[in-house]
Amino acid sequence: MRIDIVTVGKVKEKYLRDAIAEYSKRLSRYCRLAVLEVPDEKTPEHAPEGLERQIKEKEGERILKHLRDGAFVIALAIEGRMLSSEQLAAKLEELGVHGTSHIQFVIGGSLGLDPRVLSRADMLLSFSPMTFPHQLMRVILLEQVYRAYKINAGEPYHK
Repeated sequence: MRIDIVTVGKVKEKYLRDAIAEYSKRLSRYCRLAVLEVPDEKTPEHAPEGLERQIKEKEGERILKHLRDGAFVIALAIEGRMLSSEQLAAKLEELGVHGTSHIQFVIGGSLGLDPRVLSRADMLLSFSPMTFPHQLMRVILLEQVYRAYKINAGEPYHK
């Protein structure tokens, strides 16, 4: 299985980069993982709605260039479906059983995802109705994908 994390912006904090590197290393036993970063747009404080829409459009164009035909695209969106760790594991296993060999997770920038990216997604996934920093969300997503593989392999980790 090939898994891509298509994400807006770079991770600046060392502790987050370290966590991302650790989960990437752990996942290398189970899948081919790639993290594809697209540049983020600077968003001024109290930006008008029109400017925010333009920023999401620009970031969305960059994301769409990385989304591949044949890949199952899962966009992280607050309005998406919430799954338990076991349900996410079952979804990943189901996709593999049905012949999907490439999954792309998409994490938007601070303003969220452009509607074109949301409509291109095969699934919208929400981790919570709360808002998380998109850089931290990368760590949370990688941990949950790792947990899903451990659950599916029947290996100890999940409690």
